[in-house]
Amino acid sequence: MSYSHPQSARALSLATIAFAINFSVWTLYAVLAIDLQERFALSSTELGMIFAAPMLSGALLRIPAGFLADAISPKKLYVLQMLATAPSLFLLPYADSISDYLWIGCWIGISGTSFTIGIRYVTDWFERSMQGTAMGVFGAGNAGAAITLALAPVLTHYWGIEYIGPIYGAALIATALLFAALAPDYGSAGQAVTRASKANAGANFMDTADTHLPRDQRWFLRLQVWRFGLYYYFVFGSFLALLMWLPQYYVNAYSTSYELAMALTLAFAASSSMVRALGGWFADRYGGRSVNWTVFWICLVCLFVLSYPPTTMTIHGIDHDVNLSIEVNLWVFTLLILIIGIAQGFGRASVYKIIHDYYPHQMGQVGGFVAALGALGGATLPLAFGLIVDGVGIYSACFMLLYGVLAFCMMTMFFAVKADHHSKRVQYAVENNFLEQDFVIDNDENSRENTP
Repeated sequence: MSYSHPQSARALSLATIAFAINFSVWTLYAVLAIDLQERFALSSTELGMIFAAPMLSGALLRIPAGFLADAISPKKLYVLQMLATAPSLFLLPYADSISDYLWIGCWIGISGTSFTIGIRYVTDWFERSMQGTAMGVFGAGNAGAAITLALAPVLTHYWGIEYIGPIYGAALIATALLFAALAPDYGSAGQAVTRASKANAGANFMDTADTHLPRDQRWFLRLQVWRFGLYYYFVFGSFLALLMWLPQYYVNAYSTSYELAMALTLAFAASSSMVRALGGWFADRYGGRSVNWTVFWICLVCLFVLSYPPTTMTIHGIDHDVNLSIEVNLWVFTLLILIIGIAQGFGRASVYKIIHDYYPHQMGQVGGFVAALGALGGATLPLAFGLIVDGVGIYSACFMLLYGVLAFCMMTMFFAVKADHHSKRVQYAVENNFLEQDFVIDNDENSRENTP
């Protein structure tokens, strides 16, 4: 990758590492879930509430974090965010009730704002032609979830589960101090050149883009922004939900061991996170919308198969009955989950490429808003999973729900694209006076017809 500024590589690398550490903190409850379910005899719905606590606060706080990142130094805000999160981790060993885990989880959720702050920090270091790749590399910090899935069981085995929180808290403080000391700031003279370069690139893009880029503060009233949030709700929100849900799903639906469940979930998290950089490159090369549409189709097919519950069917033949058993076994299930995860990694990168194409000067605000809507999927989907599994009594019901969410996203995208094409044709006709010419021709013809 070529860089827009001599310090771009350092800025991107340190921001990505900090995001990975924050993401590992944000998803810590995925590892604690099985222990909590056994200790408190939680139902699927109650377990969903535990998962939702850090996801919900992290989602809601992304909106003000985006505004703050546009208003003040993202580097300083990044450091403050990490230091503000750390105390919650030192309180985890003292939690002895569901309510304790809920409010501590909400505090831990501050770590979820790291994406909004970090993406705002990264975008100013790169020109528009490299934004998809840069944001894809930064987004690979989602691999922090894999760090937790791999490291937390080891810490639990050798130290005990009560030490996980303090160890993560110490790591987060160390990361904040290192980022404060080593990460470049926007105050350098060279960065001013980068800002000017990026502004010119944005201006040139707005002159040639197919749509008008809004400069005012009324972007949140645009249906387009809410559509982007809906797409991100699936590609990121469902990734978070599956990350939290899969360990106990493997244990309950397939009776796997705790260690195997963590290993398979780790494979899902790692593969989905690491391909995000590649997804950003594809979005730069082929367009974010094309990548997104392909991602949706791949996930739709996989979710259709995963939604089918284990079924036994008896066919009454002429001479004897034929018994059929239909079931997605453990390894087919894992393969389909990995495919979904990889597709979601591409999708997360493509959505932010699209956002930067339309709102290059408001990445903090618009990016933070879309990130918040996406992260709400991590809060609402695990709870919805619990409710539908408890209500229907089928483990695969959670994938039926995801199938419905994705189908809605695809219909929205299809009709939005059709509406965009129609509006562009009308705009082109108006700009080239096609409508006016047709009106003049019609009037001339009517005049000739009415002339005696």
